[in-house]
Amino acid sequence: MGRAFEYRKARKMKRWAGMAKAFTKVTREINIAIKEGGADPDYNPRLRLAIANAKAVNMPKANVDAAIKRATDKDAANFDEVTFEGYAPHGVAVFVDATTDNNNRTVANIRHVFSKYGGNLGVNGSVDYMFERKGQFRVKQEKFKGDLEEIELELIDAGLESVEREEDEIVFYTAFEDFGSFQNELENRKIPVDNAELVRIPTHTKTLSDTEAEAVIKLIDMLEEDDDVANVFHTMDETE
Repeated sequence: MGRAFEYRKARKMKRWAGMAKAFTKVTREINIAIKEGGADPDYNPRLRLAIANAKAVNMPKANVDAAIKRATDKDAANFDEVTFEGYAPHGVAVFVDATTDNNNRTVANIRHVFSKYGGNLGVNGSVDYMFERKGQFRVKQEKFKGDLEEIELELIDAGLESVEREEDEIVFYTAFEDFGSFQNELENRKIPVDNAELVRIPTHTKTLSDTEAEAVIKLIDMLEEDDDVANVFHTMDETE
């Protein structure tokens, strides 16, 4: 099965791994959503999405309610979305999405990881062009009702670009600008989304040896351990 298979398996197991990390990410999503569009999910699609993502990681309703209450407090910390771009070892491009209430802390932490693990932190725009920003919606196959091929054709008008099957999940992809309208369409059709977010898909990838890949994976793992880091995208080939 090889290194790439084991890497993909490990990455899947790590998705939202660790309850504390998952809850921190969702709590910050809720905070940002409320700051942008208010605390009523009926009128704030981003908040509805954050609450749905909270359910997907089994965050108790009491925790969700508490996160909403804290975010509406006038003294609540304000979280901002920030991005970082750079290179891991062996020329692999890395794009980091983060949320922070202390930009100086986050910059220092990200720079430290890149430096310590053989990478280089670049400037904004240094690797962004190597990725396409897409909307990603994950639906558990056991929860999906209806004929996928038929619904797929109907969803094209709402912005659907492609569909993939990943073990027990159906994954829908849209263009960045169609993310909101596609979310609304799935809600209207009562298709239960397990997780939805904006992702960055590499336009090309780089094949590495096992030893080279280990160095890149170490840097990525250390970035993902930081509570401020929401997502890490890269151009290492994972298909072998």
